[in-house]
Amino acid sequence: MDCNIGVISGDGIGPEIVAEAKKVLDRVGSKYGHKFNYTEILMGGCSIDATGVPLTDEAIETALNSDAVLMGSIGGNTATSPWYKLAPELRPEAGLLKLRKALNLFANLRPAYLYEELAAACPLRADIIGDGFDMMIMRELTGGLYFGARETKEVDGVMTATDTLTYNEEEIRRIAKRGFDIAMKRRKKVTSVDKANVLDSSRLWRMVVEEVATDYPEVKYEHMLVDNCAMQLVKDPKQFDVILTENMFGDILSDEASMVTGSIGMLSSASLNDTKFGLYEPSGGSAPDIAGKGIANPIATILSAAMMLRYSFDLDKEADAIEAAVKQVLKEGYRTIDIMPQPGESIEGITQVGTAQMGDLIAERV
Repeated sequence: MDCNIGVISGDGIGPEIVAEAKKVLDRVGSKYGHKFNYTEILMGGCSIDATGVPLTDEAIETALNSDAVLMGSIGGNTATSPWYKLAPELRPEAGLLKLRKALNLFANLRPAYLYEELAAACPLRADIIGDGFDMMIMRELTGGLYFGARETKEVDGVMTATDTLTYNEEEIRRIAKRGFDIAMKRRKKVTSVDKANVLDSSRLWRMVVEEVATDYPEVKYEHMLVDNCAMQLVKDPKQFDVILTENMFGDILSDEASMVTGSIGMLSSASLNDTKFGLYEPSGGSAPDIAGKGIANPIATILSAAMMLRYSFDLDKEADAIEAAVKQVLKEGYRTIDIMPQPGESIEGITQVGTAQMGDLIAERV
């Protein structure tokens, strides 16, 4: 199979971790007889430096002509980077929002899985995590507060900011269907998260989810208020299978879930439209403080590449091979600095490696 992949290396550690994902993909291609063709796409701070804007129309066109897009990270230090002195619509993250909208990437999948070998890195007590947890957070990605009308103006002599949270039933229905579809392939449980005791948008969300649920009689579903969900994620994470929620709630809960696993550097994500097309990226940020040091964890980006093989190219066997290689490397005791044992924990059998060596180790075991 020939696969045309748009590559957004981006800013900070992005180029380093994307290079390792490409290394693993090329190993997959060599072993299983596929050819991965890469086309670079500028987005984020690097695009601002080169073109004056975080995402050009030409970059969008290149993405649209790709079979899928693999992304590293965008943005910089918000306190010191000149990018954040620009108007909000010209900052790095504005490019990502624009790309999501242009590609109709309405469904964000963020798995949160606790590897047995990294259980000690989980901040929760052993009696809470038990034999581990494995959840998928389904976040609606192109509606809600982040895409609603906004303005800041003076009202009666007082500066006033307004952000508008809007959802229609079709936006809710399509993400709900995707969430229930994913649940059918997992443990057949959906937890729909909202704030229906306060927000009209959440009351509509709950009504539509209940309608969709009637088409999936095998799936057990429940509603949970977002504040309760935030609490339950640290109280009993193994209760969750698929968490289905709107844009802002999903943004917050998915980061919380990632840290419960011990390191955001381990978690992949996929943003899908209603075709096979998807944007695949690690859950972490650009980490400009460690960029260029060769210590960033590439595993989340490598696992994002595995998700790309699974969801965009239907290459399940190849995706399984990458995921198995990651588990094997961890089992053999190799760690990047972010997942090294904490002070006081045993380091027997543990070897610290850098970004490129971790990529090499995983590629060798595919």
